[in-house]
Amino acid sequence: MQTLIPSFDAHLVLVEPWTTALPTYGWMVLMAFLVTATCGLIGNYLILRRMALVGDAISHSVLPGLAIAFLITGGLSLPAMLAGALGAGLLTTSMIEFIHSKSRIKADAAIGITFCTLFALGVVLINVFASRVHLDADCVLYGELSYLHKPADAIAPRPVLIMGGVGLTVAALIAFFYKELLVSSFDTMLAASLGFRPKIIHLCLMAMLSIVIVAAFESVGAILVIAMLILPGATAQLITNRLAPCLWLSVLHAALSAVLGLHLAVWLDCSMAGAVVVAAAFLFTLAWIFAPGGILAGRRGATADPLLDSPLSS
Repeated sequence: MQTLIPSFDAHLVLVEPWTTALPTYGWMVLMAFLVTATCGLIGNYLILRRMALVGDAISHSVLPGLAIAFLITGGLSLPAMLAGALGAGLLTTSMIEFIHSKSRIKADAAIGITFCTLFALGVVLINVFASRVHLDADCVLYGELSYLHKPADAIAPRPVLIMGGVGLTVAALIAFFYKELLVSSFDTMLAASLGFRPKIIHLCLMAMLSIVIVAAFESVGAILVIAMLILPGATAQLITNRLAPCLWLSVLHAALSAVLGLHLAVWLDCSMAGAVVVAAAFLFTLAWIFAPGGILAGRRGATADPLLDSPLSS
């Protein structure tokens, strides 16, 4: 009878990934960290704007964008893929707002209609044109961190360099437009009265979200990237009610998830992308129980101040 849970070999699980197998697992951990940290940073703003499901919608709707970009350009170049994802992401946002504003359909239903429709379209396009597009449907949906390969003349695997560049860009934009993003996330009318352009900021945020999702596709896929977008921010917001610490805690959450996910994947001999998400969910559960905004604090009668209740916390 097959053993349900493999035996735990401490040397194999805890030591080898950081010694003899470091050239392989090192890049996988770094990539997992970059994906989770980048998604976590932008995911904080999705949660604050009560748009967590929009991230879900965009992560699915970029599928037809990628396929259509290939059919138009005839290639798999990065600019073409990013352009397809950007178009799909902005189309998703526009469709959601159009359906919601022009009908009696509620926002959550509009999100469901949009992403299911576009995701189904993406699945059809990938299945029909898979041999021409050379897209691995399983990789697009679930990702695969073990595909990382560093050429001899390169300083790092190409996906790591791309994700690192996207992560640094997201961090720089958040630092540069911190006040604009903060105010527009809580009160669009106040943002407009201060001279900001909340609609432009919203579209730029959706465009950046689309780029992040595309960069993360190969590693974690369209499904698991949703968890990467939500779990770091949700965990951080259980711990603190200030936005700046939330962003730093999201990065810490990403680092811990990547390391714990690596050891879990080695132990269970499973997909590392899935193991990282399981580790991230485990950290969220710990915060849910023990954090100031968690279950135990509520039982002690502590007054937890959710971030949403202190709209201009910084």
